[in-house]
Amino acid sequence: MKKEFYIKNREKLMSKIENDSIVILFAGTAPYKSADETYPFTPNRNFYYLTGINRENIILMMTKRNGNVQETLFIEESDPVMARWIGEKMTTEEAQEASGVISIDYTKNFYNSLSSMFSRFNYDKVYLDLERQEWNLPMTEAQSFAKNARDKYPYLNIKNIYHYISELRTIKQEEEIEEIRKAIGITKRGIEKMMKNAKPGMMEYEVEAYFDYVLTSEGVKDKAFKTIAAAGKNGTILHYSENDGKCMENDLILFDLGAQCNYYNGDITRTFPVSGKFTGRQKQVYNAVLKANEEVMKAVKPGVPFAELNEIAKRVLAEGCKELGLIKEDKELSKYYFHGVSHYLGLDTHDVGDRGDILKPGMVFTNEPGLYIPEEEIGIRIEDDLLVTEDGCENLSKNIIKTVEEIEEFMNKNK
Repeated sequence: MKKEFYIKNREKLMSKIENDSIVILFAGTAPYKSADETYPFTPNRNFYYLTGINRENIILMMTKRNGNVQETLFIEESDPVMARWIGEKMTTEEAQEASGVISIDYTKNFYNSLSSMFSRFNYDKVYLDLERQEWNLPMTEAQSFAKNARDKYPYLNIKNIYHYISELRTIKQEEEIEEIRKAIGITKRGIEKMMKNAKPGMMEYEVEAYFDYVLTSEGVKDKAFKTIAAAGKNGTILHYSENDGKCMENDLILFDLGAQCNYYNGDITRTFPVSGKFTGRQKQVYNAVLKANEEVMKAVKPGVPFAELNEIAKRVLAEGCKELGLIKEDKELSKYYFHGVSHYLGLDTHDVGDRGDILKPGMVFTNEPGLYIPEEEIGIRIEDDLLVTEDGCENLSKNIIKTVEEIEEFMNKNK
């Protein structure tokens, strides 16, 4: 995306920030793995949302004083020796072109620069991305910085900017929606490649490999998440990801997967028969899930509470389970459906956003009802990605086939 997108994001954010404040965001570093190896680096998503930079060990600092905003990016200094081993560091010109930040300094100067500002001016508020999903997670770079900063400058008021940025990220801009469309398009081609080549006797990972081939051949650097490839009874395990089972003759195989484009994700689930043809019972269960998928989609429009979507899914699925002879009362549904029908989608697969909110134009989220029947070795989930529009919604994954008839026709035509 163009640097103007990131400039605009920073302007929106800083309009919410008080005077005499400093905002600091860290790109992060690749986590240590073992010996001299690290895990692949991926930038902190809030840092990326504000800069468009995907290099590690870079810091964004923004100050606001008397209504005036100043921005500085701190990048790593070039090292000619290390460049021969791992490549060149980002240059000043590259950082400016990617982010639109004009003032560039080196990370080795960051703390001296910060100390100077504390001593010269009345900055008493520091905003950091202090996101923390669980109590026992390791400290992030921002959290460690907050602790050290307060020890050294006890008067500082440390504030969490995470929710400010989350509010901005929840409403997707046209540039973001286009990246999600691209990710979904690649995901579609990967799904079709799997459907064309799946057959009884294959291992789950063999079918998955066709999806990986499409992503790699189209230049995708990373997936939205670890692919779920679950055949037969494995499909009844919500987050099954071993993908080492065998696909048997009458198995359904459930694929929950997605490509990632410029860090924006697609998240699609499709369930299809390995043989190319549903059994009668599989078709009944599939259509019950499909009905819930369609009814949820019909309900999406501005003003609807996000939580209402799951209530709609539960009502439709409960009715379907009664018709299938699985339950007698609605309260029994949790035996076969035990997750929410939606989560926000964007720079994170489970993206930022308040699930207690009402729907607004520009929100993007999943629609993924499912039924999981271990005693029948049937697990079915059907997941689309929806964009809330001014008067309803657009199914961004509408071109990915999903009816029983479409799936059987496609698979049998391509066998």
